[in-house]
Amino acid sequence: MAFTDTGDHRRFAPDKLQKLNLFETEQMFCDVYCLEPGQLQKPHAHEGATKFYLVLEGEGTFTCGEDVETLGPGGLAWSGPGEVHGVANRGPKRLVLLVSMAPRP
Repeated sequence: MAFTDTGDHRRFAPDKLQKLNLFETEQMFCDVYCLEPGQLQKPHAHEGATKFYLVLEGEGTFTCGEDVETLGPGGLAWSGPGEVHGVANRGPKRLVLLVSMAPRP
């Protein structure tokens, strides 16, 4: 399928962030991440891959390498190959992100 509505891709759970796949190819993946307040994706790295997070709803605190910044809707954070990255929802509202990485792990 070449078309989808990202508004249909929302799921939250109290124990951990939810990753909902929009699509993937041999070259990349594209997901929606849903984080409740207090949830996070621990900082980690992917050798040989570039990843981005686009904030759709809420506010997230992002780590990209040595930099840490809080971004709201429309904010974009990205990390290059081998660079440590992660996100935390430190706010009182739910956080929804569009996330993509290439090449796909």
